[in-house]
Amino acid sequence: MHFNPILDTDSYKTGHFLQYPPGTERIFGYLESRGGRYGETLFFGLQYWLKEYLSRPVTDTDITEAADLCHAHGVPFPEDGWRHIVAVHGGRVPVRIRAVPEGTIVPVRNALLTAESTDPRVPWIVGWIETQLMRIWYPITVATRSLYCKRVIATYLRKTADDPAAELPFKLHDFGARGVSSRESAGIGAMAHLVNFKGTDTIEGLRFACHYYGSGMAGFSIPAMEHSTVTAWGRRGEVDAYRNMIRANPDHAILACVSDSYDIDGAVEHLWADELLDEVRESGKTIVIRPDSGDPAEVNVRLLKILERKVGMAINGKGYKVLPKFFRLIQGDGNDDEDAIDRVLGALRQHGYSASNIAFGMGGGLLQKLDRDTQRFAFKLSAITVNGEERDVRKDPKTDPGKASKAGRLDLVRGAAGEWRTVVIPSGQADVPGSELVTYYDDDHILVDDSFEKIRTRAEAGLW
Repeated sequence: MHFNPILDTDSYKTGHFLQYPPGTERIFGYLESRGGRYGETLFFGLQYWLKEYLSRPVTDTDITEAADLCHAHGVPFPEDGWRHIVAVHGGRVPVRIRAVPEGTIVPVRNALLTAESTDPRVPWIVGWIETQLMRIWYPITVATRSLYCKRVIATYLRKTADDPAAELPFKLHDFGARGVSSRESAGIGAMAHLVNFKGTDTIEGLRFACHYYGSGMAGFSIPAMEHSTVTAWGRRGEVDAYRNMIRANPDHAILACVSDSYDIDGAVEHLWADELLDEVRESGKTIVIRPDSGDPAEVNVRLLKILERKVGMAINGKGYKVLPKFFRLIQGDGNDDEDAIDRVLGALRQHGYSASNIAFGMGGGLLQKLDRDTQRFAFKLSAITVNGEERDVRKDPKTDPGKASKAGRLDLVRGAAGEWRTVVIPSGQADVPGSELVTYYDDDHILVDDSFEKIRTRAEAGLW
């Protein structure tokens, strides 16, 4: 189906051009997280949206299709305005979008992005694009959840591991490709997670990071078993399935082996740490054992105790027990958020085990079990110019003070102590001195093209 940029909006938006005060020349709006689960947000995904959607020019054919659809649908349509956009702006929407640089971590209740119309003939265009602009809540929220998971893991690594920095990038692996709503969701969400980590099984995320942010190989994976490749050998052939995995991958140093198809405790004690132990050692590989059922904290502590008894453990420089390098664990089931990871790592630490022993996989919890209200995202009008007069605009519902919006043309600054503040731009100025917002898009042109590594570096700098 042909994509029509005009129709990527809500039905009610089509009639708003008739509803603003007569003489309206300019409209200004802003995007913020009004709070929610996390106290900070990691801003990411604007460049993707600008390249994929806002840079697509509208054509006369698009306008004709949109006009016909809206009339049949029962809503107004500003055909003259859209014809003007094609004639004067080459079909690209005349707005100025400023935002905090991608990868920046900002406390909630601050303006992350502003959008302002630049052509007095079509000031309503800011509201028209709100629908698609708002969708960046998704990569922002995925990146934010991934960030908070990273903070939890980093905290335990700092306390219990000898080299936290080397281990951290691969401690949370994206398992979410099959649990999202679409291929595009997989690409966007996986890409957002890769801002914080380098492990993923969602291939579309690699392609998106390359195409929209110029990355090389943004993420990595390893050969891994699934239950079918174990159960296909039959219960009596379970050990043969594992042995085949070792022998079939001579060029790979790390292999992930799901081991709960029948009895995870028995598989670890009698197969991995007994019957296969010599072959595992001699192979030089690391076998990452994956328990995929049961209570994550209890199961992983129990497996570590089995392995400690069977193959021994070393005491690292922090005083915590670490498996020989040929065995590790990965918990990929039941991880919906950072709290689930915290429970597992807390249990390990309580029993004297280093976080070095385990990595995590997260699927639906990372890419799907969140929504716009996880961080309470909203885009609101805050200023309007009518017949040359700039007016502040705000929403202030008596029934829900939490939905109150900000007023004025807004900017984002940092104080002397590094604190973030949303401030009002004085009338007649484009911004305020020391502004943290940069102009990403202005009058039909994309002005920022950041690399994925640059964004990763920003996020890493704001980790704590």
